[in-house]
Amino acid sequence: MALFANEDYFRFRDALKNERLPAAFVDLDAFDANIEYVASTQRSTGKTIRVGTKSIRCVELTRRVFRRGGPAYRGILGFTMEEAAFLAEKGFDDIIVAYPSVQQSDLDLLVKLTKAKKIVSIMVDSEEHLKILSAAGKRARARLRVCVEVDMAYRPLGTPVHLGLRRSPVRTVDQALRLARVSKKYDWVRIDSVMGYEGHIAGLNDDIPGAGLKNVLMRTIKKASVRELTARRDDIVDALKAEGLDLRLVNGGGSGSLASSGGDPRLTEVTAGSAFYCSGLFHHFKEVLFRPSAFFAVQVVRIPAPGMITCLGGGYVASGAMGPDKLPSPVLPVGLRLLPLEAAGEVQTPLTLPDDAPALAPGDPVVFQHAKAGELCERFNELLLVQGERVIGRVKTYRGEGKAFL
Repeated sequence: MALFANEDYFRFRDALKNERLPAAFVDLDAFDANIEYVASTQRSTGKTIRVGTKSIRCVELTRRVFRRGGPAYRGILGFTMEEAAFLAEKGFDDIIVAYPSVQQSDLDLLVKLTKAKKIVSIMVDSEEHLKILSAAGKRARARLRVCVEVDMAYRPLGTPVHLGLRRSPVRTVDQALRLARVSKKYDWVRIDSVMGYEGHIAGLNDDIPGAGLKNVLMRTIKKASVRELTARRDDIVDALKAEGLDLRLVNGGGSGSLASSGGDPRLTEVTAGSAFYCSGLFHHFKEVLFRPSAFFAVQVVRIPAPGMITCLGGGYVASGAMGPDKLPSPVLPVGLRLLPLEAAGEVQTPLTLPDDAPALAPGDPVVFQHAKAGELCERFNELLLVQGERVIGRVKTYRGEGKAFL
């Protein structure tokens, strides 16, 4: 199924005709469809969905997920303690900070939130984390919540090959039990949750058009990894409970692994974030299908040669290992292509046109998608809300609210 059609280009062109470019915008109909679709993936599992705000970075759109998604959605997976404090001020609660931090300013915020009766847990994966957090809790007379992260990467047949993210050193039942037991030395921290994030399943495309052999290989590896990590994660959770830990929740999964993660009986919830915007890296999964909803538009400013246009700006490149997949994708009109020697530039982005492209003139918009979801919002102060052929509202990004958390 084609994700883009020129009918959408004409619709967006009409909506943006009086707007300053570059501009970022969200197609609300697609965004809302993604909220419903993500909820539908867990209707038969009994699991709730935690919202990954790193991939949204907009308070009002996060609120929209909870408002429209209803009880299917519960809690936030944030990315820094400062973001957690910001969201708590906005009225959100039940927040897991997905990455560890031991700097004093973050410890102070966690103490403040805990004393304010907010439910906030921060990620840990070592005794050193527990020791520092407990000392901060002791000074403030506040018992702090922590979430243990378990490594879910795939190491086939016990080999040194590591397929997955480099996150937690806690991988085995013994390692998890060792951390749980040592936590009892520290009176001012409490392990209340476990997270096992299968990033190599949730973030890698396995249904890329024209990549048949690669897709088969990716699905084969994913299936083998899902079997291994599910058994290992379940064994760890069982062992921690047998050790006496009262776990409030067990979290796993991401947008690209909603189907497989939903089938893990020990998980109480899954996480979704990039699913709502369906950015460039989330177009081609076999088991899930989202609708692209977040875009940015730049204006045509030059016609350098027949069959080519040049746009002003557009070089919003994603983080991670550098490669063509981290470049922004020109998606509308359909068939535009970046030039290999210039790609997407800081001040100009030239593009080649397909033979059937609609006529484009200086001032017309060209629509792109960022490779990653939330990173788009680091380049814009606001997101235009488009419905049909009209801009019906504007919402601030974190940047527009004066916040830059990393």
